[in-house]
Amino acid sequence: MDNFQRDGSISNSQVGRAFEERVGKVVVEHGLRLESNHKVPCGLDKVQRKSHAFDLGSENPKVIVECKSHIWTSSGNVPSAKMTIWVEAMFYFHWAPQDYRKIFFVKRSTHSRQKKSLLDHFLGSWYHMIPSDVEFWELDTDSGRLRRPKNPNSCK
Repeated sequence: MDNFQRDGSISNSQVGRAFEERVGKVVVEHGLRLESNHKVPCGLDKVQRKSHAFDLGSENPKVIVECKSHIWTSSGNVPSAKMTIWVEAMFYFHWAPQDYRKIFFVKRSTHSRQKKSLLDHFLGSWYHMIPSDVEFWELDTDSGRLRRPKNPNSCK
């Protein structure tokens, strides 16, 4: 029987929570104090919106953050099911109020053969699903180095 838990972890949700806590510390270094499970009204119709909890956020300043600590598969393949979760996050960013700063924060995971990060793969393959106002932040959890690649759809 296959176990899809990340090597060395008790559970994938524990890995996600630990990464979210690390992100919270990193954004403080960049002048943002954010709370966990920040709820914002989202939806297609401005009148009938439903509250969605983003991983981190704030009302002052208006910021929402989604955190993902997904990595390439152990065989070096794209974790395709995880990529659909990233696309879903793009939909929530699109449906969130326009006056929020939107940050998609991911753990750096580099492909063993191609030396390409999972975020670079996402930006190159799924650019058509990415709102132009989403910022991308990528953290190398080993070195602590932060990279902020350009959104392929950004006009800035």
